[in-house]
Amino acid sequence: MILLGLALTALAAGFLLESFLRAPKVRHYPVCGLVGLGVIAVAELLLFLDVPPVPAYFTPLVWTGYTLALDAAVFAIRGRSMMRSEPQAFAWMAILSIFTWLLFELYNLRLRNWTYVGLPLNEYLRYLGYGWSFATITPAILETAEFLIAAVFRSAVPPTHEARADGELGLEVVASDNPRKTAHWGWVVLGTAMVTAPLVVPLQWGVYLFGSVWLGLIFLVDPLNDRAHRPSVWNDLRSGSRDRLYALLAAGGLCGVFGEFWNYWATAKWLYIFPILENWRLFEMPLPGFLGFPPFAVELFALYVLAASALQLPFYEIGLSPDRDQ
Repeated sequence: MILLGLALTALAAGFLLESFLRAPKVRHYPVCGLVGLGVIAVAELLLFLDVPPVPAYFTPLVWTGYTLALDAAVFAIRGRSMMRSEPQAFAWMAILSIFTWLLFELYNLRLRNWTYVGLPLNEYLRYLGYGWSFATITPAILETAEFLIAAVFRSAVPPTHEARADGELGLEVVASDNPRKTAHWGWVVLGTAMVTAPLVVPLQWGVYLFGSVWLGLIFLVDPLNDRAHRPSVWNDLRSGSRDRLYALLAAGGLCGVFGEFWNYWATAKWLYIFPILENWRLFEMPLPGFLGFPPFAVELFALYVLAASALQLPFYEIGLSPDRDQ
């Protein structure tokens, strides 16, 4: 299975590289992207040589390098990117990513689907690793989706809002061209039931229901975003656009492969306790667990939109036309 995992990782990396090389460029590839690639390469080397503190912080190091490299690729293709065009929004995205992942950690306190091993003994260094790792999750996945929209689909999603600077920079919502008169209450009820079930059913059943959290939050949050005329997959589909959904699903799958590859070799890493096909693992992840990565990307997008809007934070919407900034 390790050979299969290595082959999938090589295919994923080759797909990203080929997609970038084929895409038309409007700018040169920035130096920061080369720095990101260098961070990944050096981190891999120092992990192999067991040079501290790299083994303890390998995961956040490589994800930081990955995000830098992809952001540079998006900038070369579209002339705008998260980190270069809207650094405040990117910083807030990273902060919100920490709290988003803590939501899943709360579920894990009951379900015990994963645990962490090899962490620094020093409490402050350990929590530095937690915070840094969690802060990379949403940016890496949404950056991957942004890259796929720019390089593979070469499209722009239909806008549903306008973001403007207003003091601290907020998200101002305006009516969409095709407003939804009624919320998708059936989906909201279903989503609520799905995210509640793992917490209320007996634990011997609940451990099988973590997948319902990955899907349930999409059904719960995305229709509410649509109702408030925020960016949403529902609005995309109603407008006849599927590119953002496809990009998010693919980004989740690609990041799942990269994440499990890097996690397998890391010293500080997570281990999974999954009651289905426990002995059929690709790296550290039982095979059924890989089905959760694509919807995970969609729910991260929905949660990011909801949180940034509710808190009136600087906001970056993936997939919009570069013309927005011109």
